[in-house]
Amino acid sequence: MKLQKKQSLAQKRRWRIRKKVQGSAERPRLTVHFSNKHIYAQCIDDVAGHTLAYVSSVGGKDAAVKANNDGAITLGKAIAEKAKSAGIESVVFDRAGRRYHGCVKSFAEAAREGGLQF
Repeated sequence: MKLQKKQSLAQKRRWRIRKKVQGSAERPRLTVHFSNKHIYAQCIDDVAGHTLAYVSSVGGKDAAVKANNDGAITLGKAIAEKAKSAGIESVVFDRAGRRYHGCVKSFAEAAREGGLQF
């Protein structure tokens, strides 16, 4: 019962943020998701419904990355590099209902250092 309440409140936070955050082709939405083991990040064009750039800690060269501050920094730089190669200069940051603190803050700062503007 307590877990369902917690999950429903988290979903409400996501919806509240998504009402205000909209991605486009010129300025896509950069969303980040942290699970207990992995980190997923993608740049999304909400108008067309396409993912323009994607990185995760599940496979590829970032497979050894864990879902902690160090992993968030590594993937923040990786998504900035992929977005730059896709021609994306600025994004709208979607923190997916999480506080701008800890791993989310580390990810965002690393993406800014990588050259993304938001």
